Amino acid sequence: MDHAPQFLEFAGYRCRFGRRGSGLPTAKQVMVLAGLASGMTQKEIAQARGISPATVKSTAEALYYHLHAIRATDAVARAIRRGWIAPLLLALMVGGLHQDTTQLIRVRQPVRTRQPVSSTSRIARRDLGSVYA
Repeated sequence: MDHAPQFLEFAGYRCRFGRRGSGLPTAKQVMVLAGLASGMTQKEIAQARGISPATVKSTAEALYYHLHAIRATDAVARAIRRGWIAPLLLALMVGGLHQDTTQLIRVRQPVRTRQPVSSTSRIARRDLGSVYA
């Protein structure tokens, strides 16, 4: 029985996996973890892998338990710290920062503001006389 870690690429991440009991996630868990790391929803991961969303959900919950994580982002951060996920996309993004960044800046549309509507009206001094009369 070879317990040497193996590598798998899914959703733009290179992940390390092993057999059960080796301290590493299984291949199925790694695919879910890589999908979560790339920002995919559980339904998108299920569609990409051709499995049921319920299977992805139970696998993700098992990962959260194994990593002592509360949610997906926490699980991904803990997996990166353990070396289970090689953040290749992060390296590519950092490498891309030295390019011309003017194209990467998002153009914000102007915000429409409403003019405050005053419910009071001006009463001229001559109108006050008619009010008091």
